[in-house]
Amino acid sequence: MRTLILGILISGICLSGWAADEAPPETKSGSNLPSGVKVLRDVEYAKVDGLSLGMDLYLPEQPKSALPVVVYFHGGGWRRGTKNGCSAAIPLAGKGYVVASVTYRLSQQAIFPAAIEDCKGAVRFLRANAAKYSIDPASVIVMGDSAGGHLAALMGTSGGVKDLEGTTGGNLTQSSRVQAVIDYYGPVDFISIIDQKSDIKRGEVGAPEVQFLGGRTLEHKEVAIKASPLTYVTKEVPPFLIVHGEKDPRVPLEQPREMLDAVQKAGGEAALHLVKDGGHGFTAAQNNALIPVLTEFLDRHFKKPAP
Repeated sequence: MRTLILGILISGICLSGWAADEAPPETKSGSNLPSGVKVLRDVEYAKVDGLSLGMDLYLPEQPKSALPVVVYFHGGGWRRGTKNGCSAAIPLAGKGYVVASVTYRLSQQAIFPAAIEDCKGAVRFLRANAAKYSIDPASVIVMGDSAGGHLAALMGTSGGVKDLEGTTGGNLTQSSRVQAVIDYYGPVDFISIIDQKSDIKRGEVGAPEVQFLGGRTLEHKEVAIKASPLTYVTKEVPPFLIVHGEKDPRVPLEQPREMLDAVQKAGGEAALHLVKDGGHGFTAAQNNALIPVLTEFLDRHFKKPAP
């Protein structure tokens, strides 16, 4: 399909002042719920080595049918952040989607591939419990910001890759494949990013991906390639919506453009939506302005036309 590059004009300045590998400061999820939406907190989907992994579910109070689910992975350089950091996705719970914000193991708890195995385990859990939570198991979307955007993109491209499946949470008869990806400023190639302009020294000690990968990138090149979403792009990848700030100092614009080009060349569908004056993280106003962009993308793929 023809690949689109979209741009939006959103006023406001970039958020700043958090650590170089982190997403913007979290807001308490659920404090401003859409009308008719309830929250189920700390639903355990797995326990790994005594560590409970949970998710918060944002559901319609009175669902009339099974709904698509948006599974959200928080940012924080794979080493910080919590499932509370999903304010960008919560409005979707008021627009005909279930939202599941997921905890995954951070890199100080377990290095790659632990986090992606947890993400896949969360999707299998949701499919296994689809009827309980009014979810359409054939309509699973993954979304994330920064490190979570990387995990969402990797979920999208690695469907069927056994080396990344893991056994987190069991439910191994369920598929972990997803039907769409929304990637907010996530890195997609740990090798190419080393030579791209960033405000941190990529691939070296101190860079968040070094802890995630288990050491300096070029000393763990095979692992870095295995952890890069770009590695697995084929014509089978689901539709991608990539959202990136024009002035992101941390994850260079070359990264989303590489994913865009790769999906295009493979014959898949992708759109790159650039946020004017957006940095690595968006203001509340910028996130609010993105909601119509997200719903247009999702509704186009998952909403059935009225009879």
